[in-house]
Amino acid sequence: MSGLGPERLSLNTATVRERWNLSQCIDGCVRHGFGGIAPWRDKLQEMGTSAAARSIRDAGLEVTGVCRGGWFTENGVLDAEVLDENRRAVDEAEEIGAACLVMVVGGLSADSRDLPAAWRLVEDGLAATLEYARTAGVKIAIEPLHPMYAADRACVNTMRQALDICDRLGEGIGCAVDVYHVWWDSELDSQIARAGSDRLLAFHICDWLVPTRDMLTDRGMMGDGVIDIPRLRCMVEQNGFSGLNEVEIFSELDWWRRDPDEVLGTIAERARTAC
Repeated sequence: MSGLGPERLSLNTATVRERWNLSQCIDGCVRHGFGGIAPWRDKLQEMGTSAAARSIRDAGLEVTGVCRGGWFTENGVLDAEVLDENRRAVDEAEEIGAACLVMVVGGLSADSRDLPAAWRLVEDGLAATLEYARTAGVKIAIEPLHPMYAADRACVNTMRQALDICDRLGEGIGCAVDVYHVWWDSELDSQIARAGSDRLLAFHICDWLVPTRDMLTDRGMMGDGVIDIPRLRCMVEQNGFSGLNEVEIFSELDWWRRDPDEVLGTIAERARTAC
């Protein structure tokens, strides 16, 4: 499978979050020939959503997603605060023309060991947010996270879990497939086929390092780890995904310390050789 040109890439702003604001990210994407961008909401709010929308549009970039909505379990109940925050996330995604709003759904509530209760809160929160998102024309993308995050970040950990929720909730909801979180799953092939083009809403790439020195902030640059990224890319494309490949690298010990132009240049190079 041939590699990717930079025009097939989208920059998730987490990849250079320590050095660049959103305006710099937009300029960097243009400078390196990237086709898209995926802002995190803190960077979006810092710049101002309307200003960001204009700047992204003027730069000719696609918005592959907004990170993130969710955290439905944070307060232990699905209260007005949580629902209001997710509606704001939907509004921001709509204003910048995002392909989807990515959901990191939340883990166990504080001092709780009740995982089934967390699952119920998550599904109720997704249902309420989806109802609002449909009126705005925004698609919701559940991002299954690696099981090591089940307690504190996301209790939806496999594509099967995510798609079961999608089946129950109906139109307008699908999955963000992040190779870092799902590469290990023995059911991945069949679940990606099950998702199909309507529910494969985003595809995130980076690599799994051996050893991994930090559970959250030691992701690798493509080609530096053990994930067969070309195979997974082929899989989603064969099942109807035609969007950009979104690069999201949390790397406190390495890439966050480097000049962002070096990071984007390396991403473009590795996309040609390792993706």
